[in-house]
Amino acid sequence: MELKRVVVTGIGAITPLGNTVEEYWNSLAEGVSGAAPITRFDTEKHKTKFACEVKNFNALDHFDRKEARKMDPNTHYGMVSGEQAIVDSGLDLDSLDKSKVGVIWGSGIGGFNAFQSEVVNFAKGDGTPRFNPFFVPKMIIDITPGMLSIKYGFMGPNFATVSACASSNNAITDAYMYIQTGRANAILTGGSEAGVIESGIGGFNAMRALSERNDSPKTASRPYDKERDGFVLGEGSGAIILEELEHAKTRGAKIYAEVLGAGMSADAHHITLPHPEGAGIELVMKNALNDANLTPNKIDYLNTHGTSTPAGDVREIEAAQRVLGDHAYDMNISSTKSMTGHLLGAASVIEFIACLMAIRRGVIPPTINHFTEDPGIDPKLNLTFNKAQKKEVNIAMSNAFGFGGHNTSIIIGKYNE
Repeated sequence: MELKRVVVTGIGAITPLGNTVEEYWNSLAEGVSGAAPITRFDTEKHKTKFACEVKNFNALDHFDRKEARKMDPNTHYGMVSGEQAIVDSGLDLDSLDKSKVGVIWGSGIGGFNAFQSEVVNFAKGDGTPRFNPFFVPKMIIDITPGMLSIKYGFMGPNFATVSACASSNNAITDAYMYIQTGRANAILTGGSEAGVIESGIGGFNAMRALSERNDSPKTASRPYDKERDGFVLGEGSGAIILEELEHAKTRGAKIYAEVLGAGMSADAHHITLPHPEGAGIELVMKNALNDANLTPNKIDYLNTHGTSTPAGDVREIEAAQRVLGDHAYDMNISSTKSMTGHLLGAASVIEFIACLMAIRRGVIPPTINHFTEDPGIDPKLNLTFNKAQKKEVNIAMSNAFGFGGHNTSIIIGKYNE
């Protein structure tokens, strides 16, 4: 089978740095942190009192009150970013063969708010099982792609991918492969997450995964810094339209970039810790390069998973150096989680968009909050510390890893005829 070429023709984003792609990108390029004290609930008894919340977002600006109440914030974010991507793509919904358009969506947790709210209400009651009739639909992870397909009439492949913090990269990879093999002409893909709630902060605190730098939230996410003490929880959504090249060209679509390859692997090691030798990370990057039929020296920019955890950051960099060899010193590397925080299942799609915009704008977004060198990280690497750098980017790679040992890597490049 001759595989079809897959391109990006639409993008949308709801993030802690802005509620459009342009706002999001401008903040990344300027090195802005989205971290601040949590506004959603009383954090007095929590160890971590800050996060990267979505700001200035009101569901009632996008849905009527009755409709909004049927959805978890996770789905609110996904529906809005999805609409942005569809509008941006210029798809003509009236003439589209909707049987060949799908929705594949990633989320690590799904309707976390709905689950917490219903369980708390039940626990406060007299034991009578009084639950909202929309409890289950609001909670399940696959409801967002389901609702997007219902809204737009897309009847192609429709499902959710769940691989913790690799979820939206897995969704994009699946969408890419469905289009490559002719099973769809276009797919709306991406991911959403809304975990900045009491149980989200409390649960990750219990794992000792979150930064507790409450005196300085904006400097708390500091990937590759010696004093890093955990990630900063974020929330939001990103959406992209992937389209078969000839389908896009026939309708005169603008083409942002081309998906060149993707890789997947498992650490097969531990439920939360990376493999001590980074074996799964090394394998997934090699798999992506092989899928794209590229040599390592073709990669201009690597957007790392880079969460700001003591073990994870080092293992990824070590694995990247083994895969990239001497070329690792000639390219740019950065972690945009230093600004956005960690959006869990939605992290990798907004990082995919960051790579796409780096290609389009010729700017590498920085790794902010670097103050002290980590002796375990090679100082000769260009980790794009603290300030964006101008650079022509033809090809970018984006890594994402999830609890359970799930590893993903996607490569995108400038579209060339």
